[in-house]
Amino acid sequence: MINKQFPPHFFWGGATAANQCEGAWNADGKGVSISDVMTNGTHLEPRRITPVIDEDSYYYPSHEAVDFYHHYKEDIALCAEMGFNIFRMSINWTRIFPNGDETEPNEKGLEFYDKVFAELKKYKIEPLVTIYHNENPFALTHKCNGWASRECIEYYLRFCEVLFHRYKDVVKYWIPFNEINCLTTKLGNWNHAGILNDGTEYFTDQTDNPDLRFAALHHQFVASARAVKMGKAINPQFHFGTMICHITVYPLTPHPDDVILTQQEDMMRNCFSADVQVKGIYPYYIKSYFEKNNIHFEITEQDLKDIAEGCVDFYSFSYYMSNCISSDANSAKVSGNVMGGAKNPYLKATDWNWQIDPKGLRYTLNHVYDRYGVPIMITENGLGAKDVLEADGSVHDDYRIQYIKEHIEQMKEAIGDGVDLIGYTPWASIDLVSVSTGEMEKRYGFIYVDKDNQGNGTLKRYKKDSFYWYQKVIQSNGEIL
Repeated sequence: MINKQFPPHFFWGGATAANQCEGAWNADGKGVSISDVMTNGTHLEPRRITPVIDEDSYYYPSHEAVDFYHHYKEDIALCAEMGFNIFRMSINWTRIFPNGDETEPNEKGLEFYDKVFAELKKYKIEPLVTIYHNENPFALTHKCNGWASRECIEYYLRFCEVLFHRYKDVVKYWIPFNEINCLTTKLGNWNHAGILNDGTEYFTDQTDNPDLRFAALHHQFVASARAVKMGKAINPQFHFGTMICHITVYPLTPHPDDVILTQQEDMMRNCFSADVQVKGIYPYYIKSYFEKNNIHFEITEQDLKDIAEGCVDFYSFSYYMSNCISSDANSAKVSGNVMGGAKNPYLKATDWNWQIDPKGLRYTLNHVYDRYGVPIMITENGLGAKDVLEADGSVHDDYRIQYIKEHIEQMKEAIGDGVDLIGYTPWASIDLVSVSTGEMEKRYGFIYVDKDNQGNGTLKRYKKDSFYWYQKVIQSNGEIL
């Protein structure tokens, strides 16, 4: 019989990011991160990037977020109650190095993460740590336009060295960069590289210089590879993973133009960054892309040597929806995570116009495993929705349960196909600030947080129906859905 069961030691958990949940944006010596200068927005009103913080005129959701900084014990206890055996989190660079370029770390920042890891250990929850999750020090944007400068490699490695030594006996699983492939799009300039080009005012409408953007991506490839080599020298038991924002794409029609465009989109958006990090090579097709688009930046022989020697051990990715690709500029469009596409007539969509495609997850898992042949974790997957807190404190989110249930079913199918899937950390463990819109009311968590888009609320936590459902899923190792 084909085995469609999850392996006995499967990682079940949930995901967070420091800038979207911690708050305490200037507490205990923390510096200003690029997230701290982003205002709130909506699906229709873009987030603004303000080089000077103006709290009289704007609301900055990361400044308090859901205040995990002061609620971490409560939040981790709730995750343990669900049955988590893994917790994906990130370490905010500016808690450790407030400006990014200091030579000595901020001890108060390290002490906070000491306490978080101790709390996770108390409940036997494995930390999965993203080193860089949209938390570049804003001072480095001023100093060198972020990752556009090669200087950032050394600053980042100084940060990594502190983490690897401090937590060498506490953390096994590391992700050097969140959704590193977002730098293949102009939207990635700000959140993923701290690049602020002249003329950029809004997050969704950034001035783009492809030479700088791809230089930044290259610098992150080099930094990741050197971090892997450094980490394994400090503790050979460390495991490192890529993290790809997987924008699964289908041709809208069987027209050869649509098929070729889809193949090109998949290679560029999904495969390029993982080819570099997992295979340790710059793939053939990217060289052609650079030539056709007249993109130039420095790549040294030492860079390529480091990339070849610093490959990651596992593949992780976010998956929320799929898109269609069409050569017809007039085809109907939908939104999406990082990028939208042509509307798929066979799929339903969320309130934010993201198409729901559980079978696309099975397709993606097979596609990825066939290409790389390394263990896979799904490190983000979930449904953003407008949840309603009832008077009795309940939140009935059957739509979220249905979404995650259907995706877990397809994970089982992929395991039956032979994919080595080792973990699932849906987005998100708890409600937090949405990156794309800065909203709180676009909720993803199993735990409801009483806070609205303007920052009002008690911050009290409530268990949603999905909390109890996911608890049973974990208890049964995915058998009870």
